[in-house]
Amino acid sequence: MSTYIQDQLNDFKENRKNRGCLLINCPDKPGIVATVSRFLFQYNANIIESSQYSTDPEGGDFFIRIEFECPDLQSKKEEIKLSFEAVAENFNMDWKITFASEMKKTAIFVSKELHCLRELLWEWQNGDLMTELAVVISNHEDSREIVEGLGIPFHYIPASKENRNEVEAKQLQLLQEYEIDLIVLARYMQILTPKFVEANPKRIINIHHSFLPAFVGARPYDRAYQRGVKLIGATSHYVTNDLDEGPIIEQDIMRVDHRDDIAALKKIGRSIERSVLARAVKWHLEDRIIVDGNKTIVF
Repeated sequence: MSTYIQDQLNDFKENRKNRGCLLINCPDKPGIVATVSRFLFQYNANIIESSQYSTDPEGGDFFIRIEFECPDLQSKKEEIKLSFEAVAENFNMDWKITFASEMKKTAIFVSKELHCLRELLWEWQNGDLMTELAVVISNHEDSREIVEGLGIPFHYIPASKENRNEVEAKQLQLLQEYEIDLIVLARYMQILTPKFVEANPKRIINIHHSFLPAFVGARPYDRAYQRGVKLIGATSHYVTNDLDEGPIIEQDIMRVDHRDDIAALKKIGRSIERSVLARAVKWHLEDRIIVDGNKTIVF
């Protein structure tokens, strides 16, 4: 990793050493916001951003994201987490507190198409993806020079249906060694086994080159061309054991017409894929996503 990028990450952690984020999902009832606000006030914390959503004020579910600044947060982190358990129990909350200084470690999986990888690397170099980009894993050698040129470890592990279990065992070992928090499938053209997915719940983000639920699976641009679509898109979602059916994080589209052949659709689609995946990864890193069943709440 270059000194410039490392300095950016260090500056971010230092400047936000007192920044925390609280994500809550619970049954909706009066007093949630007031109680949480009072709790943070006890620690002299200042709420700097708050977003909330209720599915139904009468008997629905309540979601809230609160970002706060708290003086001397580093010495209070464990106490805050422990103390909040009583509040969470009272409201039957599914919750987590994260701290900006504890930067997430990310692994990128990629195959031969490198446009999504290049976009993520550019955003990372530019300081728009605040993460420790720990490793890139690929079943092809095409991206080695780009990755290693930025000082990022690169691991080439050939993968196929025949050796999938062996490959995933090596990958899981690497993820453990690098202490990975987030896995990004940047056009990694291999289907993950249930064992791999279950080992990383809500921690794998994929980019699918269609506007789901249309054209699930392989060769979506070919099928879109045969169908004569007028819009093509891309979808970024969390990976589950159901192919291309995990909770959707972000989508986008572009208009096409009869003049666009399959090659043109792919070229247009790559532009959409890049931006959709980058936004989804950024929102995850910033703790802006709450997964609710097979949906997401994105603040």
